[in-house]
Amino acid sequence: MRPIGLGLRSEMRDWNPADIDADFYEVAPENWLRRDRTPLHRLRDSGCPIRMHGVSLNLGGTSTFRREFLHDLRELLDSLGVDHYSDHLAASGDAHQLYDLFPVPFDEAEVIRVADRIRDVQNALGRRIGIENTTFYTNVGPVPEAEFISRVAERADCHILLDINNIHVNQKNHGGASISEFLAAIDPARVSYLHVAGHEFDERFGLYIDTHSRPVASEAATAAGRWARMHGKDILLEWDNDIPDLATINQELACLRVSTIT
Repeated sequence: MRPIGLGLRSEMRDWNPADIDADFYEVAPENWLRRDRTPLHRLRDSGCPIRMHGVSLNLGGTSTFRREFLHDLRELLDSLGVDHYSDHLAASGDAHQLYDLFPVPFDEAEVIRVADRIRDVQNALGRRIGIENTTFYTNVGPVPEAEFISRVAERADCHILLDINNIHVNQKNHGGASISEFLAAIDPARVSYLHVAGHEFDERFGLYIDTHSRPVASEAATAAGRWARMHGKDILLEWDNDIPDLATINQELACLRVSTIT
């Protein structure tokens, strides 16, 4: 049975960790820079490992990385003894932080450019990071997505945080590789752990949207559980919007746990 984690959100701050059926937690480091970290230390000291997943590195952008941010981020990771830190293989704004994720073209030039940016970040942080495959609603480039992220990770010598929901959403919106076909193209040795979440169909756009506001689709949960079992990977549940009560979250975590053994 593989460890099952939960992305910890501010709406969950009043929940008793002892009542949450999670083996580890993931938090956004941006919420803890230059702030009181007592809650994180308390959580870690209670026996719940903490991993960090950021939203503002802008790995796919073009602007110079903010050295003060990287310095503060390294200090945070070191102070908590965090083993897993990741961000998205996407752009999130250059002149301004746009608080959204924009795809990079899947082509050879971007493999080289983005991988070199990741190496720059890893040198500043003194550790390998993970890059997450993202949802996209329009994109260009001749390289298949799974091949693109694999080549970036190999050139940068970084990890992959593999998001099964994002694979599922992109396949439903654009066709292309199924979840199983995508996973077959990924080197398990590069993968740190898996993300799963829920999504919705938006009639206004005629697209499935990565809302993180619904239970995990059965196809994604089954694929994640099978792959976790085959390759010894952990799974983390993200639920960011319309967060339900603790009982519902625990039910989702229990379903994921079962998926890793059946």
